[in-house]
Amino acid sequence: MEKKLQFYLKNLIHNGGSDLHLKSGAIIRLRINGDLLKLGDKEITHEELDGIAKAILTEKQYRDLVTNKELDCTYILDENNRFRVNFFYQLNGLSSVMRIIPVKILTLEELSLPPIIKELSELHRGLVLVTGVTGSGKSTTLAAMLDHINRTKKKHIITVEDPVEFVHKDRESLVSQRGIGQDSHSFANALKGALREDPDIILIGEMRDLETIEIALHAANTGHLVFSTLHTLDAKETINRVIGMFPKEEQNRIRITLSSVLGGVVSQRLVKTVDGKRAAAIEVMKQTPRISDLIANNMDYEILDTIEEGKEIYGSQSFDQALLDLFNSGRIDRDTVLEHATNPSDMKLKLQGIGLSSGNGDLNSKDKEDKDIFDLKAIEEE
Repeated sequence: MEKKLQFYLKNLIHNGGSDLHLKSGAIIRLRINGDLLKLGDKEITHEELDGIAKAILTEKQYRDLVTNKELDCTYILDENNRFRVNFFYQLNGLSSVMRIIPVKILTLEELSLPPIIKELSELHRGLVLVTGVTGSGKSTTLAAMLDHINRTKKKHIITVEDPVEFVHKDRESLVSQRGIGQDSHSFANALKGALREDPDIILIGEMRDLETIEIALHAANTGHLVFSTLHTLDAKETINRVIGMFPKEEQNRIRITLSSVLGGVVSQRLVKTVDGKRAAAIEVMKQTPRISDLIANNMDYEILDTIEEGKEIYGSQSFDQALLDLFNSGRIDRDTVLEHATNPSDMKLKLQGIGLSSGNGDLNSKDKEDKDIFDLKAIEEE
Protein backbone atom coordinates (compact mmCIF):
# COMPACT_ATOMS: atom_id res chain seq x y z
CA MET A 1 0.00 0.00 0.00
CA GLU A 2 2.90 2.36 0.64
CA LYS A 3 3.98 2.02 -3.02
CA LYS A 4 0.49 3.09 -4.08
CA LEU A 5 0.76 6.16 -1.84
CA GLN A 6 4.17 6.96 -3.28
CA PHE A 7 2.68 6.80 -6.78
CA TYR A 8 0.03 9.37 -5.79
CA LEU A 9 2.63 11.63 -4.15
CA LYS A 10 4.93 11.46 -7.17
CA ASN A 11 2.01 12.57 -9.36
CA LEU A 12 1.47 15.49 -6.99
CA ILE A 13 5.12 16.52 -7.25
CA HIS A 14 5.19 15.93 -11.02
CA ASN A 15 2.28 18.32 -11.49
CA GLY A 16 3.57 21.03 -9.14
CA GLY A 17 0.76 20.51 -6.64
CA SER A 18 0.61 21.36 -2.95
CA ASP A 19 -1.82 18.84 -1.41
CA LEU A 20 -2.94 15.25 -1.94
CA HIS A 21 -6.53 14.51 -0.85
CA LEU A 22 -7.51 10.91 -0.11
CA LYS A 23 -11.11 10.24 0.94
CA SER A 24 -12.71 6.84 1.37
CA GLY A 25 -15.20 6.24 -1.44
CA ALA A 26 -14.02 9.24 -3.51
CA ILE A 27 -11.71 9.92 -6.45
CA ILE A 28 -8.22 11.01 -5.43
CA ARG A 29 -7.63 14.72 -5.88
CA LEU A 30 -4.60 16.99 -6.14
CA ARG A 31 -4.56 20.69 -5.32
CA ILE A 32 -2.90 22.50 -8.22
CA ASN A 33 -2.62 26.30 -8.09
CA GLY A 34 -5.50 26.47 -5.65
CA ASP A 35 -7.91 24.12 -7.49
CA LEU A 36 -8.76 20.52 -6.51
CA LEU A 37 -8.40 18.37 -9.61
CA LYS A 38 -9.08 14.65 -10.04
CA LEU A 39 -6.30 12.12 -10.43
CA GLY A 40 -7.90 9.69 -12.88
CA ASP A 41 -11.35 8.28 -12.15
CA LYS A 42 -10.75 5.45 -9.69
CA GLU A 43 -12.16 5.76 -6.18
CA ILE A 44 -10.05 4.80 -3.19
CA THR A 45 -11.75 2.52 -0.66
CA HIS A 46 -11.71 2.73 3.12
CA GLU A 47 -9.77 -0.54 3.22
CA GLU A 48 -7.10 0.81 0.86
CA LEU A 49 -6.72 4.02 2.83
CA ASP A 50 -6.63 2.12 6.12
CA GLY A 51 -3.88 -0.04 4.60
CA ILE A 52 -1.92 3.12 3.70
CA ALA A 53 -2.28 4.36 7.28
CA LYS A 54 -1.02 1.06 8.69
CA ALA A 55 1.90 1.08 6.25
CA ILE A 56 3.27 4.53 7.11
CA LEU A 57 2.32 4.92 10.79
CA THR A 58 3.92 3.28 13.79
CA GLU A 59 1.74 0.93 15.83
CA LYS A 60 1.31 3.62 18.50
CA GLN A 61 0.38 6.26 15.91
CA TYR A 62 -2.20 3.95 14.35
CA ARG A 63 -3.73 3.20 17.78
CA ASP A 64 -3.86 6.93 18.50
CA LEU A 65 -5.60 7.52 15.15
CA VAL A 66 -8.26 4.89 15.87
CA THR A 67 -8.74 6.18 19.43
CA ASN A 68 -8.68 9.94 18.79
CA LYS A 69 -10.19 9.79 15.26
CA GLU A 70 -7.48 12.10 13.90
CA LEU A 71 -3.69 12.28 13.75
CA ASP A 72 -0.95 14.65 12.55
CA CYS A 73 2.43 13.33 11.45
CA THR A 74 5.21 13.73 8.89
CA TYR A 75 5.94 11.41 5.97
CA ILE A 76 9.31 11.35 4.19
CA LEU A 77 9.10 10.22 0.57
CA ASP A 78 12.79 10.75 -0.19
CA GLU A 79 15.59 13.14 0.72
CA ASN A 80 14.01 15.91 -1.34
CA ASN A 81 10.33 15.51 -0.44
CA ARG A 82 8.64 15.60 2.97
CA PHE A 83 4.92 15.84 3.69
CA ARG A 84 2.77 17.11 6.55
CA VAL A 85 0.08 14.47 6.97
CA ASN A 86 -3.33 14.61 8.64
CA PHE A 87 -5.51 11.50 8.95
CA PHE A 88 -9.12 11.91 10.07
CA TYR A 89 -12.37 10.00 10.06
CA GLN A 90 -15.46 11.33 8.27
CA LEU A 91 -18.89 9.99 7.31
CA ASN A 92 -17.62 7.55 4.67
CA GLY A 93 -14.60 6.32 6.62
CA LEU A 94 -10.97 7.39 6.74
CA SER A 95 -9.56 10.42 4.92
CA SER A 96 -6.16 12.05 4.66
CA VAL A 97 -4.63 15.28 3.41
CA MET A 98 -0.90 15.35 2.70
CA ARG A 99 0.81 18.68 2.11
CA ILE A 100 4.24 18.91 0.56
CA ILE A 101 6.88 20.63 2.68
CA PRO A 102 9.54 22.17 0.45
CA VAL A 103 13.03 21.10 1.48
CA LYS A 104 14.56 24.30 0.12
CA ILE A 105 13.79 27.31 2.27
CA LEU A 106 13.20 30.28 -0.02
CA THR A 107 14.65 33.63 1.03
CA LEU A 108 12.61 36.77 1.68
CA GLU A 109 13.87 38.11 -1.64
CA GLU A 110 12.98 34.95 -3.58
CA LEU A 111 9.45 35.14 -2.18
CA SER A 112 9.21 38.82 -3.21
CA LEU A 113 7.96 39.74 0.26
CA PRO A 114 7.59 43.42 1.23
CA PRO A 115 10.81 44.90 2.70
CA ILE A 116 9.05 45.56 6.02
CA ILE A 117 8.96 41.81 6.67
CA LYS A 118 12.75 41.81 6.88
CA GLU A 119 12.46 44.61 9.46
CA LEU A 120 10.07 42.48 11.52
CA SER A 121 12.59 39.62 11.35
CA GLU A 122 15.23 41.91 12.83
CA LEU A 123 13.27 43.04 15.89
CA HIS A 124 15.03 42.43 19.20
CA ARG A 125 11.90 41.52 21.14
CA GLY A 126 8.13 41.34 20.79
CA LEU A 127 5.45 39.20 19.18
CA VAL A 128 5.13 38.85 15.40
CA LEU A 129 2.08 37.00 14.05
CA VAL A 130 1.72 35.59 10.54
CA THR A 131 -1.93 34.93 9.75
CA GLY A 132 -4.19 33.65 7.00
CA VAL A 133 -6.38 30.73 6.04
CA THR A 134 -5.01 27.22 5.64
CA GLY A 135 -2.73 27.01 2.61
CA SER A 136 -2.01 30.75 2.39
CA GLY A 137 1.76 30.35 2.80
CA LYS A 138 2.17 31.23 6.49
CA SER A 139 4.75 28.51 7.15
CA THR A 140 6.75 29.48 4.05
CA THR A 141 6.93 33.12 5.14
CA LEU A 142 7.92 32.22 8.71
CA ALA A 143 10.59 29.84 7.42
CA ALA A 144 12.07 32.65 5.32
CA MET A 145 12.05 35.02 8.31
CA LEU A 146 13.79 32.48 10.55
CA ASP A 147 16.26 31.67 7.77
CA HIS A 148 17.16 35.37 7.54
CA ILE A 149 17.87 35.45 11.27
CA ASN A 150 19.77 32.16 11.07
CA ARG A 151 22.06 33.51 8.34
CA THR A 152 22.68 36.96 9.81
CA LYS A 153 22.57 36.76 13.61
CA LYS A 154 24.23 34.73 16.36
CA LYS A 155 21.11 33.68 18.27
CA HIS A 156 19.46 30.63 19.82
CA ILE A 157 16.24 29.84 17.95
CA ILE A 158 13.76 27.34 19.42
CA THR A 159 10.80 26.15 17.35
CA VAL A 160 7.78 24.28 18.75
CA GLU A 161 5.70 22.76 15.95
CA ASP A 162 3.08 20.08 15.30
CA PRO A 163 4.69 18.58 13.29
CA VAL A 164 8.08 20.11 12.40
CA GLU A 165 7.83 21.40 8.84
CA PHE A 166 10.84 23.26 7.43
CA VAL A 167 14.13 21.91 8.80
CA HIS A 168 16.69 24.63 9.55
CA LYS A 169 20.41 23.81 9.62
CA ASP A 170 22.60 25.63 12.14
CA ARG A 171 24.28 28.55 10.39
CA GLU A 172 25.19 31.70 12.32
CA SER A 173 22.49 30.75 14.85
CA LEU A 174 21.82 27.59 16.84
CA VAL A 175 18.41 26.16 15.92
CA SER A 176 16.58 23.69 18.22
CA GLN A 177 13.40 22.27 16.66
CA ARG A 178 10.84 20.34 18.72
CA GLY A 179 7.85 18.41 17.40
CA ILE A 180 4.76 17.87 19.55
CA GLY A 181 4.27 14.19 20.26
CA GLN A 182 7.82 13.35 19.23
CA ASP A 183 9.87 15.74 21.40
CA SER A 184 7.27 17.14 23.82
CA HIS A 185 3.77 16.22 24.94
CA SER A 186 2.17 19.65 24.36
CA PHE A 187 2.77 23.21 23.20
CA ALA A 188 2.38 24.45 26.77
CA ASN A 189 5.01 22.03 28.14
CA ALA A 190 7.44 22.79 25.33
CA LEU A 191 7.03 26.56 25.73
CA LYS A 192 7.47 26.43 29.51
CA GLY A 193 10.64 24.46 28.89
CA ALA A 194 11.79 26.85 26.16
CA LEU A 195 11.85 29.77 28.59
CA ARG A 196 14.47 27.85 30.62
CA GLU A 197 16.58 27.00 27.56
CA ASP A 198 18.19 30.41 26.99
CA PRO A 199 16.29 31.29 23.80
CA ASP A 200 16.56 34.53 21.86
CA ILE A 201 13.83 33.66 19.34
CA ILE A 202 10.88 31.30 19.83
CA LEU A 203 8.68 30.04 16.99
CA ILE A 204 5.30 28.62 18.01
CA GLY A 205 3.74 26.65 15.15
CA GLU A 206 0.25 27.86 16.05
CA MET A 207 -1.33 29.71 18.97
CA ARG A 208 -4.11 27.19 19.52
CA ASP A 209 -5.30 27.78 23.08
CA LEU A 210 -5.39 30.23 25.95
CA GLU A 211 -2.37 28.80 27.77
CA THR A 212 -0.19 28.93 24.66
CA ILE A 213 -1.17 32.57 23.99
CA GLU A 214 -0.50 33.50 27.63
CA ILE A 215 2.99 31.98 27.52
CA ALA A 216 3.73 33.62 24.15
CA LEU A 217 2.76 37.05 25.53
CA HIS A 218 4.86 36.43 28.64
CA ALA A 219 7.87 35.42 26.55
CA ALA A 220 7.54 38.51 24.35
CA ASN A 221 7.12 40.69 27.42
CA THR A 222 10.31 39.35 29.00
CA GLY A 223 12.63 40.26 26.15
CA HIS A 224 12.25 37.43 23.64
CA LEU A 225 11.26 37.65 19.98
CA VAL A 226 8.29 35.34 19.44
CA PHE A 227 6.83 34.27 16.09
CA SER A 228 3.56 32.40 15.66
CA THR A 229 0.55 31.90 13.40
CA LEU A 230 -3.21 32.32 13.65
CA HIS A 231 -6.04 31.46 11.26
CA THR A 232 -7.29 35.03 10.96
CA LEU A 233 -7.87 37.18 7.88
CA ASP A 234 -6.29 40.51 8.80
CA ALA A 235 -4.59 42.54 11.54
CA LYS A 236 -7.81 43.81 13.12
CA GLU A 237 -9.33 40.33 13.37
CA THR A 238 -6.03 38.98 14.73
CA ILE A 239 -6.01 41.48 17.60
CA ASN A 240 -9.66 40.74 18.41
CA ARG A 241 -9.04 36.97 18.29
CA VAL A 242 -6.12 37.11 20.73
CA ILE A 243 -7.96 39.35 23.19
CA GLY A 244 -11.23 37.45 22.77
CA MET A 245 -9.57 34.19 23.87
CA PHE A 246 -9.40 35.53 27.42
CA PRO A 247 -12.22 35.92 29.95
CA LYS A 248 -13.86 39.36 29.92
CA GLU A 249 -12.33 40.37 33.23
CA GLU A 250 -8.86 39.71 31.78
CA GLN A 251 -9.30 41.42 28.42
CA ASN A 252 -8.28 44.94 29.44
CA ARG A 253 -5.01 43.59 30.89
CA ILE A 254 -4.32 41.58 27.75
CA ARG A 255 -5.15 44.55 25.52
CA ILE A 256 -2.57 46.69 27.33
CA THR A 257 0.02 43.90 27.15
CA LEU A 258 -0.65 43.31 23.45
CA SER A 259 -0.36 47.00 22.67
CA SER A 260 3.19 47.00 24.02
CA VAL A 261 4.53 43.63 22.77
CA LEU A 262 2.86 43.20 19.36
CA GLY A 263 5.68 43.98 16.94
CA GLY A 264 3.65 43.32 13.82
CA VAL A 265 1.00 41.28 12.02
CA VAL A 266 1.57 39.80 8.56
CA SER A 267 -1.68 38.57 6.96
CA GLN A 268 -1.60 36.63 3.70
CA ARG A 269 -4.00 35.61 0.95
CA LEU A 270 -3.02 33.72 -2.18
CA VAL A 271 -4.56 35.10 -5.37
CA LYS A 272 -4.48 33.74 -8.91
CA THR A 273 -2.07 35.40 -11.31
CA VAL A 274 -2.62 36.00 -15.02
CA ASP A 275 -0.34 33.04 -15.87
CA GLY A 276 -2.48 30.62 -13.84
CA LYS A 277 -0.17 30.49 -10.83
CA ARG A 278 -0.61 32.19 -7.45
CA ALA A 279 0.89 35.19 -5.69
CA ALA A 280 0.63 36.36 -2.10
CA ALA A 281 -1.31 39.54 -1.36
CA ILE A 282 0.03 40.61 2.01
CA GLU A 283 -1.28 43.04 4.62
CA VAL A 284 1.42 44.19 7.05
CA MET A 285 0.77 46.07 10.26
CA LYS A 286 3.87 47.34 12.06
CA GLN A 287 3.84 48.54 15.64
CA THR A 288 4.00 52.33 15.82
CA PRO A 289 3.04 54.69 18.67
CA ARG A 290 -0.30 55.28 16.89
CA ILE A 291 -1.02 51.55 16.45
CA SER A 292 -0.15 50.88 20.10
CA ASP A 293 -2.56 53.62 21.22
CA LEU A 294 -5.36 52.24 19.02
CA ILE A 295 -4.94 48.75 20.48
CA ALA A 296 -4.68 49.96 24.07
CA ASN A 297 -7.74 52.19 23.77
CA ASN A 298 -9.95 49.65 21.96
CA MET A 299 -10.06 51.70 18.75
CA ASP A 300 -9.44 48.80 16.40
CA TYR A 301 -11.81 50.30 13.81
CA GLU A 302 -9.11 52.87 12.96
CA ILE A 303 -6.35 50.32 12.41
CA LEU A 304 -6.95 49.78 8.67
CA ASP A 305 -6.79 53.50 7.85
CA THR A 306 -3.65 53.83 9.97
CA ILE A 307 -1.99 50.93 8.14
CA GLU A 308 -2.72 52.54 4.76
CA GLU A 309 -1.53 55.96 5.90
CA GLY A 310 1.75 54.41 7.09
CA LYS A 311 2.69 52.85 3.73
CA GLU A 312 5.16 55.55 2.71
CA ILE A 313 6.56 56.23 6.20
CA TYR A 314 6.65 52.81 7.86
CA GLY A 315 6.26 50.38 4.95
CA SER A 316 2.97 49.00 6.21
CA GLN A 317 0.26 48.11 3.71
CA SER A 318 -3.34 46.94 3.55
CA PHE A 319 -4.66 44.08 1.40
CA ASP A 320 -6.16 46.55 -1.06
CA GLN A 321 -2.83 48.35 -1.42
CA ALA A 322 -1.09 44.99 -1.96
CA LEU A 323 -3.67 44.02 -4.60
CA LEU A 324 -3.18 47.30 -6.45
CA ASP A 325 0.60 46.77 -6.43
CA LEU A 326 0.13 43.29 -7.91
CA PHE A 327 -2.28 44.70 -10.51
CA ASN A 328 0.04 47.56 -11.47
CA SER A 329 2.91 45.11 -11.92
CA GLY A 330 0.75 43.09 -14.34
CA ARG A 331 0.66 39.95 -12.17
CA ILE A 332 -3.11 39.87 -11.51
CA ASP A 333 -6.13 41.06 -13.49
CA ARG A 334 -9.02 43.37 -12.64
CA ASP A 335 -11.47 40.60 -11.75
CA THR A 336 -9.01 39.12 -9.24
CA VAL A 337 -8.49 42.53 -7.65
CA LEU A 338 -12.24 43.04 -7.18
CA GLU A 339 -12.81 39.47 -6.00
CA HIS A 340 -10.33 39.81 -3.14
CA ALA A 341 -10.67 43.50 -2.29
CA THR A 342 -11.70 44.41 1.25
CA ASN A 343 -14.05 47.03 -0.18
CA PRO A 344 -14.89 46.22 -3.85
CA SER A 345 -16.81 49.49 -4.37
CA ASP A 346 -13.85 51.61 -3.30
CA MET A 347 -11.53 49.43 -5.34
CA LYS A 348 -13.63 49.99 -8.49
CA LEU A 349 -13.16 53.72 -8.07
CA LYS A 350 -9.41 53.27 -7.59
CA LEU A 351 -9.20 51.15 -10.74
CA GLN A 352 -11.13 53.79 -12.70
CA GLY A 353 -8.69 56.35 -11.35
CA ILE A 354 -5.79 54.50 -12.96
CA GLY A 355 -7.52 54.31 -16.33
CA LEU A 356 -9.62 51.14 -16.21
CA SER A 357 -13.34 51.65 -16.69
CA SER A 358 -15.71 49.54 -14.62
CA GLY A 359 -17.25 48.15 -17.80
CA ASN A 360 -14.02 46.61 -19.09
CA GLY A 361 -13.83 42.86 -19.18
CA ASP A 362 -10.94 40.79 -17.98
CA LEU A 363 -8.35 41.43 -20.67
CA ASN A 364 -5.92 38.89 -19.26
CA SER A 365 -8.26 36.03 -18.47
CA LYS A 366 -7.80 32.70 -20.19
CA ASP A 367 -10.52 30.15 -20.65
CA LYS A 368 -9.34 27.05 -18.86
CA GLU A 369 -10.77 23.63 -19.28
CA ASP A 370 -10.91 21.34 -16.25
CA LYS A 371 -9.05 18.15 -17.05
CA ASP A 372 -7.85 15.28 -14.95
CA ILE A 373 -4.25 15.80 -13.92
CA PHE A 374 -3.66 12.14 -14.71
CA ASP A 375 -4.52 12.87 -18.33
CA LEU A 376 -2.34 15.99 -18.45
CA LYS A 377 0.90 14.83 -16.89
CA ALA A 378 0.69 11.22 -15.91
CA ILE A 379 3.62 9.20 -14.63
CA GLU A 380 3.83 5.46 -14.77
CA GLU A 381 2.66 3.45 -11.76
CA GLU A 382 5.40 1.13 -10.59
